[in-house]
Formats: sequence, C-alpha cells, structure tokens
Amino acid sequence: MGSKISSAENLAASSSRTEKRIAWLTLLIGGVSAGGALATGQGMWAAGLAVGATLGWLNFHLLGRGLDGLVLQSIAQRERKRAKVPISAYLGIAFRYALIGLAVYVIFAYLHFPLASLIFGLCALAAAAIAASVWEIVRPVA
Repeated sequence: MGSKISSAENLAASSSRTEKRIAWLTLLIGGVSAGGALATGQGMWAAGLAVGATLGWLNFHLLGRGLDGLVLQSIAQRERKRAKVPISAYLGIAFRYALIGLAVYVIFAYLHFPLASLIFGLCALAAAAIAASVWEIVRPVA
C-alpha cells in the first residue's frame, strides 16, 4: 500500500510540474508569436495572437481548477457507491466555454482583430502542451 501512495504522490508532483510548464509555455509561445507579428508591422495580428494566447491560458487555468474540484469531491466521497457531483462543477465547465466564446465574439466583433489571429493564439495552448509532453518524454523525472 505504501508504494501505491508513493507512486501516486510522484505522479501528482510530476503532473503539477507539467501543468505549470504548459501554463508558462502557452504565454511564452503567444508572446513570441505576437512579437514576431509586431516586428513585421502586423499590429492587429499581434494583438489577436496575444489575446488568443491569453484566452488559451485562461481556459487551461479554469479547466485545471474545475478538475481539481472534481478530484477533491471524488476523494471526499470515496466510501459512497455513487458519488454526487455538485451542480457547481457542471456550471463551472459551462461558464468556462461561455466565457471564452463571449470573449472571442466581443474581440472579433468590436475590436476587429482578425479571427485567424485569435484562433492561432488559442493554438498556443496546444503547442505548449505538445512541447511539455515532449519535454517529459525526453527528460523524465524519476
């Protein structure tokens, strides 16, 4: 039993490091992309990339908080045959998507950033996740 707890703690620590790496890589990739667009004289594209990357980071952050809440609920209810998930967990998930959708709409409709720049900015999260995954494969922490 002790080895199961130890491996679970190691997995949790490794996951936490990877999540932090994904978070800062998202902002770094978005910032570098926005800087490149700004250097080529594409101010609206740079702003769209920066805002898209920030929205991707916010989405990742809110997703992590929601999942952490679900994990805590499941741990607290491990003795029950059927765990109860609070309605706030479902509302949090819906709120996250509604917030991102509303932000993209407002930015596109009123600020007139190119839609493609927002989408590519949101893709900074995917690029960060891939980079962090490759980092974990190449340099695993034992």
